[in-house]
Amino acid sequence: MKTPIKFSAASAIAVAMLATPAFAQTVKEDTDFDGVYVGGHFGYSAQSSPRGEGVVFDTNVDGDFNDSVLNTAGLNAFSPGFCRGSARGNNADAGCRQDQNGIEYGVRIGADKRYGNFVIGALVEGSKSEAKDFVTAFSTTPANYTFTRELDYAISARARAGYTPGGGILFYGTGGVSYGRIENGFRTSNAANSFTPRNTKDWSWGWQAGGGVEAKIAPNMSIGLEYLYNTYTNDDFAVNVGPGTAPATNPFLLRAGQTDMRRSDPNFEFHSIRVTTAFRF
Repeated sequence: MKTPIKFSAASAIAVAMLATPAFAQTVKEDTDFDGVYVGGHFGYSAQSSPRGEGVVFDTNVDGDFNDSVLNTAGLNAFSPGFCRGSARGNNADAGCRQDQNGIEYGVRIGADKRYGNFVIGALVEGSKSEAKDFVTAFSTTPANYTFTRELDYAISARARAGYTPGGGILFYGTGGVSYGRIENGFRTSNAANSFTPRNTKDWSWGWQAGGGVEAKIAPNMSIGLEYLYNTYTNDDFAVNVGPGTAPATNPFLLRAGQTDMRRSDPNFEFHSIRVTTAFRF
């Protein structure tokens, strides 16, 4: 009676040994979102216009932009005020057009490392945005003075960390530093004074933060949707106002024969919504 029992036990062990490799072949380790990748993005930049932004003045050219431009009667020559946008006419009553949102695009290279359901990584990205940020001052002349800026291009380095439940889906957060070339511009309806811009193209440091979701559509390909908040410190651009054909009684000339002016908010901020693609090696 013992022999059949020994035979049955041996048979079960043998079957288990033969079945184990076959079962192991059917369970493939999930290695999505691990390794080096290259990719790009295409999306939309939306301005983040700060409330109360205006233009500030340095009438004695001492480097401090905390002066008021006064006329010969001691009244504020910019009493009509400011607007967040591009002037529609010479006076404040004409109003302003809103900041110009626009497309953005770029390329990136990065690497991820997967630890179970968690993914950490880093990437370097080059990008460009077509969005433009305006602010306008109105004088009592009447005349308008409009400042504009846009991101010519930027190089960014970000870390990212995320979670994948499996099935080729990754949810992540990302953040890091960015170094961008800001292109500044100025225009005015004042034809009397001279206007000399300084530092029209300025390299500026900034940072980015956001998050997104990425999904595999092929063994080596993925697409995603990403949001980023972007901000750059851009405080070097100024415009020097000189005599031109204006008389010495011109408000810009009363204190020092000239005046410097710049926008009050040094931060260039915008939001990005992007579609991303990546090819993994």
